[in-house]
Amino acid sequence: MRPFTARYIQQTANILSRPASLQFARTQPLNQTQTAAMSSGLNIENTNIKTAPGVSLEGDQKTLVGSVLDLFAGRPSLEKLQLWKDDGVFEDPITIAQGRKQYEAQWYGLQSAFSEIERLSHEVTSSGNPISMNMKTRYVVKGIGKEQTISSVVNIFHEGGKITKVEDKWDGKLPDGAIANAFRNLNSVTVPKIISVPKNKEEDAARGN
Repeated sequence: MRPFTARYIQQTANILSRPASLQFARTQPLNQTQTAAMSSGLNIENTNIKTAPGVSLEGDQKTLVGSVLDLFAGRPSLEKLQLWKDDGVFEDPITIAQGRKQYEAQWYGLQSAFSEIERLSHEVTSSGNPISMNMKTRYVVKGIGKEQTISSVVNIFHEGGKITKVEDKWDGKLPDGAIANAFRNLNSVTVPKIISVPKNKEEDAARGN
């Protein structure tokens, strides 16, 4: 999802605790018909979901995909995260965030970590379980201005209309080994201590979510 490393956390810990608004270089056009059907009070912004030929999504699947696209764009909210199971998991090449406390901090961390998030493209390639999509996103790290474009395969596992796991494979791969696990464990433990997650809807709204 994003280049959180031990070095990066140490360099930017002093700014991660500050709420900040993201500046988006571009936004995807919204499909107004789908917006009304999908939002249901969740205020999902990414409703113009691109699918591969022959792939179609049911209403609840569109809601899950739209909410995940919002999360990757740095647009979390408590309502969107209620679409996740309490024991849900987020996993990318350097992180395993298990349980609500850890994965909420990961998603809210994007707002403080990056000055720009630009989704270059996305396409849902499978409507099964997991729902799979290809995604390319450009990130600019706040404070140091480092830019990185990440191409990834995102798998959304779900049960009973809720997300059980989101797996973000950079360039279609997840690394193995002791070093990768060390970074994952450090990140999943450290970030929740730095990032403040809103306690209620009012605090969430004050942050612009």
